[in-house]
Amino acid sequence: MSVTDRTGGGGASTGRVFQRVIGRELPVAVRAEGCTIWDAQGRAYLDAAGGAIVVNVGHGRQSIVDAMERQARDFTYVHGTTFTTEPLETYARAVGRYLPVDDPAIYPVSGGSEAIESCLKLVRSYHLARREPDRTVVIARWGSYHGNSMGALDLSGREPLRRPYEPWLGRFRHVSAAYPYRAGETAAHALGDTAALVAELESAIAEAGPGRVAAFVAEPIVGATLGAVAPPDDYWLAIADVCRRHGVLLVADEVMTGFGRTGRWFGMDHWGVRADVMAAAKGVAGGYFPLGLAVASGNVYETITTGGGFVHGFTYSHSPVGAAVALEVLRILETEKLVEASAAKGERLRALVSDRLGGHPNVGEVRGRGLLVGMELVADRATRRPFPRSARLIEGVMARAAEKGLLLYHGTGNADGTNGDTVLLGPPFVVTDDELETIADLLGDAVERTAASVSA
Repeated sequence: MSVTDRTGGGGASTGRVFQRVIGRELPVAVRAEGCTIWDAQGRAYLDAAGGAIVVNVGHGRQSIVDAMERQARDFTYVHGTTFTTEPLETYARAVGRYLPVDDPAIYPVSGGSEAIESCLKLVRSYHLARREPDRTVVIARWGSYHGNSMGALDLSGREPLRRPYEPWLGRFRHVSAAYPYRAGETAAHALGDTAALVAELESAIAEAGPGRVAAFVAEPIVGATLGAVAPPDDYWLAIADVCRRHGVLLVADEVMTGFGRTGRWFGMDHWGVRADVMAAAKGVAGGYFPLGLAVASGNVYETITTGGGFVHGFTYSHSPVGAAVALEVLRILETEKLVEASAAKGERLRALVSDRLGGHPNVGEVRGRGLLVGMELVADRATRRPFPRSARLIEGVMARAAEKGLLLYHGTGNADGTNGDTVLLGPPFVVTDDELETIADLLGDAVERTAASVSA
């Protein structure tokens, strides 16, 4: 059928954008600077979410645009099987000292889902190189989010996103979320005690059989699905020990928590744990370029490269323009001490939100590290009973905040896979104290008004 045939009237067919939301008209963004985005009508929005917890060094940084332009004037693309490039080699050396991985080697890709897919293939390639082909089992956690490609989605334990595609999923296994607020709730798949969480992982490894488990994959601090949930402080050291004892690779998903978001360079730094394999994205390039990293430890890299190779690749991996952008983002983080700023401003934001909403009957918990601040909303504070999904509470909070010019990030289904509402705050690290106060005030107003209308 031709284009004219499809129109039904003989006229030219007009293309359209398949938007990420259906049934709602979106404003047109035209400009952004610092923590503010303006639309085509001149309306300003305070970006309290950094988009999707992406923008760390702020919108509108001219030096990043200049770095992008300089590299683009030289060349924009060469294939990664034919050339390496100076920007990429320079960036690998510069970023390596911050990565929570020993003697790291980076494999740059186009985003978080690609990074996770690449990490899974690194895991498989490592065990094949070690002549352990039976290590095919990968264990992740419920209440996790690792991306939206099919492999990453299967790894994820975010049930609302999995549900439409369940017939195509099922190769990976899951253990409980390290989720103290809902510990012991069967529907939440949550435990809060390190001993219980470790015992469950040990049991899952034993159930899979000797020499069968390839990797354990988890977010250091859970972002999108649970709303900035940190595990007990002794959790990660204990989990790392389990993995070492069983020859299981520890894979850290630092897509959201990396590059200063939690007040440390990486989430794992809060506990001094080193991963065998790591995924990063979002803050790598701060929203200026689609970029992610799959990172292999020196041991994993040497084992793969000397023992069989890595059968993998993406057309736009190893981008020289992406590397130039990432190097400038890294320079800004360093010279402006923005990781330290994330830590201090995050404490301030949590205090402001707690002062404004901590006593509200529909706020179960305010939590987080650095400028990754979460809030869980509940219908009953004493029992932690969630609002039903049919109430669309979080949609009301988001809409009311947007009406006042505040942009938030949210999650659903945290309580039982269907019900449960969370707000996630992740403004750029350049956020001012006045803006932090505005965020807390407008968020408070949106929560109070929406909860009152739903309860009524």
